[in-house]
Amino acid sequence: MSLAPYHIGLETLNQEVAEANLALQGVLPSWLTGMLLRTGPAKFEVGEQSYRHWFDGLAMLYQFWFKENQIRYTNRFLQSGSYLDALETGRIYRGEFGTSPQRSLLTQLLTMFIDRPLTDNGNVNVTAIADQVVAVTETPTPVAFDPTTLQTLGNFEYADDLAGQVTTAHPHFDFKRNQIISYQIQFGRRSAYAIYSIEAGTKQRSLFTQIPVQQPAYMHSFPISEKYIILVECPLTVNPLRLATIRFHKTPFIENYRWHPEQGTRFHIIDRENGNLVNTCEGDPFFAFHYVNAFEQDGSLVVDASSYPDASIIHDFYLENLRSGTETSHKGQLNRYYVPLQGKSVRAEPLSDALVEFPRIHYKRCNGQPYQFVYGGNSQQSHNFIDQLVKVDVKTGAIKSWQQQSCYPGEPVFVAAPNASAEDEGVILSLVLDASQRKTFLLVLEAQSFEEIARAEVPHIIPFGFHGQFFEDITEPMSNHHLHR
Repeated sequence: MSLAPYHIGLETLNQEVAEANLALQGVLPSWLTGMLLRTGPAKFEVGEQSYRHWFDGLAMLYQFWFKENQIRYTNRFLQSGSYLDALETGRIYRGEFGTSPQRSLLTQLLTMFIDRPLTDNGNVNVTAIADQVVAVTETPTPVAFDPTTLQTLGNFEYADDLAGQVTTAHPHFDFKRNQIISYQIQFGRRSAYAIYSIEAGTKQRSLFTQIPVQQPAYMHSFPISEKYIILVECPLTVNPLRLATIRFHKTPFIENYRWHPEQGTRFHIIDRENGNLVNTCEGDPFFAFHYVNAFEQDGSLVVDASSYPDASIIHDFYLENLRSGTETSHKGQLNRYYVPLQGKSVRAEPLSDALVEFPRIHYKRCNGQPYQFVYGGNSQQSHNFIDQLVKVDVKTGAIKSWQQQSCYPGEPVFVAAPNASAEDEGVILSLVLDASQRKTFLLVLEAQSFEEIARAEVPHIIPFGFHGQFFEDITEPMSNHHLHR
């Protein structure tokens, strides 16, 4: 099998480094003080068994501490239950997104009626709940860790018993209401989407509303506006009975879902004041991992997303396909959806020619509001992987980009300058694999010009990951943290 030039970004990293001072090329803004915390899959084999999907690798945490024009780096495996079980047994023990445990027939029979715990392999995102920083995946079992040492503290314990088996790794934080907004999917004879809130500083999930559903959709994230929560049901759905019996067969979680384009894509609009379902409307079928933003305009909702014509991108992300550089059937298009508060038809239009994934905005200022700039990764070549960072002006369509030969950047994290007057006043932070030099470096762009101002090489290749957050004043109590989302 021929290998893609970026395949080294999909190999296991075993090395852990503590408090390494990185050599800096360029000059950082004097105001850039704080910590970039990221998570991502880093271990793709356990014993003689291998994970099958990019989303499955055991999580590693990464910390970049910025202070006085210096960057200090630490990385450490997340000691989740999934990680510890794998190390103890020498094999893949818990099922992941695209991988089921490989067990002998005898073992299957002996363990048929034993409920194994859900994965807590927090390799998707980092966020803060109450006074703790947590690594999260798409099961409702966050894993808390010390942000200064990256030491795992154990599973985060909510102060409630809200039922659900699947959630999002992209909860929202409303800075005006001072609360987290998220959802869980409850599978069963009567399945439902359960939307909840968490008041800042507490661990109590308060059920906001429930939407019954016969065949729940796979949802990775969701948008909110100032007045509404929007759940977007792409037609990738599952019969709950298949998931109820998942331990009796070898089908991985995501392979139980089926694509039903005839259903279209449904938008459920929930009033944030009273929890009422305001409207359910439908558009042409599409699939999306990430929603850029949503806001109210002229009696309707505007929802921007990085979307695909179908869900085949999930298959493209199996490691065998990624490592071989198999061309994807589709790439993420930046699209705008006009969603009526009354009426049943959703209209869509492209926002840009750029093929944007991992979209980020000035979250604190713009989430749920009209905005101008989105930052993301673009794929210029025929292979699967991002090889360019872009800044898209959604009002004019103008695009600025950063690209370098043989370089593959990750998610661009926007960090706003203090007291910024302009929406795009700040910096962009992105981890970049230089495949030709076999190294990873942290790239710093000036967000307005989108020009490089600094970079710092990391002591090893960091496997391609997903998401991270920038925290200011990490030494202060968590309730005082300013989390850039």
